[in-house]
Amino acid sequence: MINRWGGGYFDVDERGLVTVAPLQERGKRVAIHDVVKAAQAEGLKTPLLIRFQDLLHHRVRTLNEAFLAAINEFRYRGLYRGVFPIKVNQLHEVVTEILDAGQRYHYGIEVGSKPEMFAGIPVHTDNESLIVCNGYKDDAFIRMALVGRKLGKKVILIAEKLSEVAAICRLAKEMNVEPWIGLRVRLVSKGAGRWASSGGEHAKFGLTTAEILAATEIMKTAGMSQAFKLVHFHIGSQVPDILIIKRAVREAARYYAKLRKMGHPVEYLDVGGGLAIDYDGSRSTFHASMNYSVEEYARDIVYNVADVCDDEKVPHPNLVSESGRAIVAHHSVLVVEAFGSIEKTVAPEFPSSDDHKLVRSLFEVEETLSSQNLLEAWHDAIQAKEEAQKMFEVGLLNLDVKAQIETMFWRIADRIQKIAKTMPEEDLADDIKELPHQLSDQHICNFSVFQSLVDHWALGALFPITPIHRLDEKPTSESTIVDITCDSDGKVSKYIDRNDVRDTLPLHAIDPNDPYYLGIFLTGAYQDIMGDIHNLLGRVNEVHVFLDDDEECGYYIEEIIEGNAIRDVLAMTQYEPKDLVARMKAQIDAAIKQDKLKPTEGMRLLQDYERGLLDHTYLTMPHTRNVVTPSPSVLPPPVG
Repeated sequence: MINRWGGGYFDVDERGLVTVAPLQERGKRVAIHDVVKAAQAEGLKTPLLIRFQDLLHHRVRTLNEAFLAAINEFRYRGLYRGVFPIKVNQLHEVVTEILDAGQRYHYGIEVGSKPEMFAGIPVHTDNESLIVCNGYKDDAFIRMALVGRKLGKKVILIAEKLSEVAAICRLAKEMNVEPWIGLRVRLVSKGAGRWASSGGEHAKFGLTTAEILAATEIMKTAGMSQAFKLVHFHIGSQVPDILIIKRAVREAARYYAKLRKMGHPVEYLDVGGGLAIDYDGSRSTFHASMNYSVEEYARDIVYNVADVCDDEKVPHPNLVSESGRAIVAHHSVLVVEAFGSIEKTVAPEFPSSDDHKLVRSLFEVEETLSSQNLLEAWHDAIQAKEEAQKMFEVGLLNLDVKAQIETMFWRIADRIQKIAKTMPEEDLADDIKELPHQLSDQHICNFSVFQSLVDHWALGALFPITPIHRLDEKPTSESTIVDITCDSDGKVSKYIDRNDVRDTLPLHAIDPNDPYYLGIFLTGAYQDIMGDIHNLLGRVNEVHVFLDDDEECGYYIEEIIEGNAIRDVLAMTQYEPKDLVARMKAQIDAAIKQDKLKPTEGMRLLQDYERGLLDHTYLTMPHTRNVVTPSPSVLPPPVG
């Protein structure tokens, strides 16, 4: 499966380690497990986010080269000027890396809010590339965009409603600058999958045909007809079917062509986002996949726009796309440690209670179990377990008997499943086919779904998950992944599969002497920035990796960004560390006065508290307890 969703970047080597080739065949492969060890040598614990910055560069080049090749193939008479929508990952180190990678292609940025506008203007330095401004806008947002125009930048304000067109014209006159205006068309065509509702006639954004004509009149009345530079549309994120994209492109190209024939000086056609990622490797129209390549995407856009424009006899527009997920998803991998498991079929030994009738009935089921009576045995076992529960609820069953019945029930279920694995699937009843799910273990992992996989929790999005080592060993159990939060929703409940969605994931038994690491892949889009601090579990440790042929291992860690300490997330929620230390000291002083604590012990406890505030928010595993942590002297001195 890895070679299907890995996109040419991820694979498994002969040691059973997951590797990454950020430049595909043009560069070296790096074992992710080795990067984890290198980060640990620098004092970083898991969960650990690893960014392969060369992979960002490769994705930017892949997209731009695909459009350049399509333009040459179809003799297209316009340019490609892509933009990265920074809402997909606003982190400074990501955005600046993308802009650096895209400089030779004049690859720009898209901003969708006032804060993004204020971040985008300073980091954007190539005045040949675009800044596309989406989202609802107030005067401050528009003014900052017009400041960019005064600086010679190609800033295009996309009007989401008619009042914004009037506001742009008004403020441009006040600032004595020529605005560049784009109009978002509300297409009839819309996407598919989880984000289909963001397009179509009932979309949140976009102008109707009548409103577009009204907007051109507003610009004309303001003496700014020349400001109309771009036609824009967006049919949704993660569009899995290329046929949907083709239809939308042709519809939007027709709008562009008709507006050009009316005399409007439109130069750009922005096809928005939607370029998908094949999260499950099925190469299908399933919402977690895509049935096309980046190259096919570019060819279909270029060809269909050219075809419509040639038919209408209008100039080919410069093409803009706002691909975010396709640029950043692959570049980051979240590594988490599984430190414990919950197994239904493993139970401690206890004295037998063979004299109880339900225990005897289960012994009989176990002794007569065979491939000939699987379903009957399963039903008998369920009946005994349910009767035991009813007897317990009315006080007629002791705990030792209840414990033995439950243990025997799961032992019988496990034996039934093992026999079922040797039989043809068509011979198995549906109840028996459900057993693997009922018997699945749970691997407890040191991370937060709410912080690091918010799209899975909120939208059911799928991400590839696999051990990053021991892949030369056969997995021993079907399991699910649960996090360390106190919330029952803190788990990964669905997993990718080539043909369907899985309820469980094949995993290995945890060896207490050898840390077991899982990699969660394709998390670079949205997950980095959308997580919250549920349970006050903050940002994880992070390293940035670059390939380097001069290094013996083939790479180096260029930057380390430590995750949030406990004091950091407490300060975010208005618990000031100084105040907390002072309150703790006051309580310890009171305990000393009441002879509950000796002074020496009280001061040691206060130091432990101060030191603990500097600890990371995630659990400290036994094998990392000796990692050096900062001295508590960096905290403010205790008050009092």
